[in-house]
Amino acid sequence: MRKYPFLFFISLMLFLLVRDAVAQIPSNIPCATCHTMHYSEAGTIKPSWGQAGPYNYLLTNDCIGCHSNNTGATIKDGYIPVVYNTVPPAEPLAGGNFYYLINSDQNGHNPVEVVNTEDTLLWTPGEVHAGQVSPNELTCAGTNGCHGIRQTSPVLPGLQAIRGTHHQNMNGKLDNPTGINDSYRFLRNIKGYEINDWKNNSSTHHNEYSGAVTPMDTNNCSSCHDSTDITKIRPQNGTISGFCATCHGNFHSSDPTVVGASSPFMRHPTDVLIPTGAQYGNEYTAYTVYNVTTPVARQVIPNASSGTVTPGVDIVMCLSCHYSHSGPNYKMMRWDYKNWPGQGTNGCGICHSSKN
Repeated sequence: MRKYPFLFFISLMLFLLVRDAVAQIPSNIPCATCHTMHYSEAGTIKPSWGQAGPYNYLLTNDCIGCHSNNTGATIKDGYIPVVYNTVPPAEPLAGGNFYYLINSDQNGHNPVEVVNTEDTLLWTPGEVHAGQVSPNELTCAGTNGCHGIRQTSPVLPGLQAIRGTHHQNMNGKLDNPTGINDSYRFLRNIKGYEINDWKNNSSTHHNEYSGAVTPMDTNNCSSCHDSTDITKIRPQNGTISGFCATCHGNFHSSDPTVVGASSPFMRHPTDVLIPTGAQYGNEYTAYTVYNVTTPVARQVIPNASSGTVTPGVDIVMCLSCHYSHSGPNYKMMRWDYKNWPGQGTNGCGICHSSKN
């Protein structure tokens, strides 16, 4: 080491650069922002902490506790994305905002960490297994949630399912997930491109989502479960619609009697190509500039946000129409579908361009 001090210095700098390039939490953030040193005081659990809080993971808050804000700002302390504002959010992030549950339970998913927990959306939209997740059981992460490790046995609470991932998070283009930290937004096995400020705010500044040319076959157990460990849940094809299908499977079946794989459709198709050319009377051909009102998915994840849409190549997905968390419109829609054309944006007309 004394003989080659410059090699040690270069190695150290490379380590720090690589570490900071993939770490979600900036290195200048005090540990005490998220952590407590001990889950005890004077040899016993502090009574005000309770038995079931986040402190047994040496955290000072749960998912919503960290990712919420009492002001309208959706980035807190300069680096924490906010998914739940207690007042109207100034600029909701790409996944929406749980604030809108205040207006109506029908406006989004209802994790138990948020005040309104009666999840009327969970059951009706094509559940895969009866009793899979009961009302008042949906969580941000874990067995009954979306983020982190999802497994049926043993049941994992949210914080246990996602612990450690924030320190190891990789961002940017994620097209070969092997764990939680390198999966898109901590959604197990999901591919995508993560925009670094969590905002879809222009045609060239947005997340990129993974899609496929055919819906996932939810009649096949291996589509959702690991072949070597059936207790673990993930979409085999790595798509965002496939991820939704692990709960809302009847919206994604390739069985035409269930979803309508060909016209006439029983439900709007997902994980299918945007039609091109003369197919359906050139109805879709004008959608060529990416519009964040109706995002599309890609068969191949690009290296950065792409401003173009290519009918015949790009994909219709669940998030083309819906927010993932919650939004201002009925049924989590990205535009006011229920009251159009009287109000708001005609999001349908962006894809169905000849009808706009």
